[in-house]
Amino acid sequence: MTKSVLLAVGTRKGLWIGRSHGAEPWEFTGPHHPMTGVYSVAIDTRGPAPRVMAGVVNEHFGPVVVTSDDLGATWREPDLGRVGFPADAGASVERVWQLVPGAGAEPDVVYAGVEPSALFRSADGGRSFELVRALWDHPHRPHWGAGFGGQAIHTVLPHPTDPRRIVVAMSTGGVYVTEDGGASWNPSNTGIHVSFQPDEYPEYGQCVHKVARHPERPDRLFLQNHHGVYRSDDAGATWQSIAEGLPADFGFTIVVHPRRPDTVYVVPLTADAMRFPIDGRCRVYRSDDAGESWTALSDGLPDGFWTAVLRDAMCADDAEVTSLYFGSRSGEIYRGHHSGDHWERIAQHLPDVLSLRAAVV
Repeated sequence: MTKSVLLAVGTRKGLWIGRSHGAEPWEFTGPHHPMTGVYSVAIDTRGPAPRVMAGVVNEHFGPVVVTSDDLGATWREPDLGRVGFPADAGASVERVWQLVPGAGAEPDVVYAGVEPSALFRSADGGRSFELVRALWDHPHRPHWGAGFGGQAIHTVLPHPTDPRRIVVAMSTGGVYVTEDGGASWNPSNTGIHVSFQPDEYPEYGQCVHKVARHPERPDRLFLQNHHGVYRSDDAGATWQSIAEGLPADFGFTIVVHPRRPDTVYVVPLTADAMRFPIDGRCRVYRSDDAGESWTALSDGLPDGFWTAVLRDAMCADDAEVTSLYFGSRSGEIYRGHHSGDHWERIAQHLPDVLSLRAAVV
């Protein structure tokens, strides 16, 4: 059977699913779940058929995780319904910001990061979820603040081979790590600068925007902070700045190449007040030496581009020749061929893009 690339696109007003067979034009179906905010999407390829998962928010009925095993032709809303806190937690889920399949050793496990900052675990492929209580009960939690996007766990990175080790990141709380399957959690922010606090290198409280990890080198992490771009070579125990050479150290997204552990991508934006691409020029910056130097990728990307790329609106596929994808708040999607060397627009006039995931199926 000929393989194709599947692209799940979460927007502020529904979900679109794109598919491309080699050199053929992209075909999109949607909107699925129209008039819902789709803040998280995932494509789980561990089973016999790809499972598309989406965290959708209906303004009247709240958030729910829906799944499809037939590329969006039909959808299943779990019998247990919404991802919800137990009664004694005294909280309700506002949004599901992250859906991530677990490690290979746990074929049915899926993690959900939500707002307010909490982690949920599913043992049945995303049909039902249980609160990871130790993180919710962490003594730091009352001190985690809310960024402009809310207080949420937006990054979940299960270790590819050791299910006991998980990295999460939130705004604003920083990076936390477990090495015992979620029974205990420790902050992991040493070296991340916080310019807006009296203690500029606090134990926790960083406004982390996104963290990425390479599957073949899991102790290496890359991080985009509210201000700052960082790398860790010791699983998050310490961080060092890799922002030198970038036109700005502010941005939302960061993506690591799935086959090259030294290759990482960011989209720099002007700082807090404006959050535009520098001088209105749409550029993706790539480093092929783990952040020691950066190259602006511009072939096929427009100028006069006064919109932003959000934290989960950029991804890479796992094809033999990797492509990159990003979506904008103006509803455009670009594909970067050959690891981002050349870009083309593959969709436009969508609602603002909140989340993207791609996979070969």
